[in-house]
Amino acid sequence: MADADLEPEPLDPEQIVSGEPVVTGKVLWESPDGKQIRGIWQITPGVVTDTEANELFVVVSGRATIEVEGGSVLEVGPGDACILREGDRTRWTVHETLRKAYHISL
Repeated sequence: MADADLEPEPLDPEQIVSGEPVVTGKVLWESPDGKQIRGIWQITPGVVTDTEANELFVVVSGRATIEVEGGSVLEVGPGDACILREGDRTRWTVHETLRKAYHISL
C-alpha cells in the first residue's frame, strides 16, 4: 500500500482553507451493490474541510490533525486507526503527506 500508484481526485476549491493540498486515491474493492468501498487515499500538506461518510481508516504514513465539528480533535499518524461517522463535518490540517487505507460504508 505504501507504494501503490494513485489517481488524481481533485478537491472542490471551496474545501481548501489554506495551502495547495493535492488528493489522490485508488479504489481497491467495491461491493456488488456499491455500498462498501475499500481503498487508499492520500493528501499533501494543507488545510481542508470535508463532510464524512461512515469510514474506518488506518494511517499508513504521514501526520494530520482532524477536528470534528462539535466533537473530538484527533492527532493521527502511522498505525493510527480512526472511525468517522456519516455527516461529521471535519477540518483536516495535514502536517505531512498523509496516506490512509480505508473502508467506507454507504
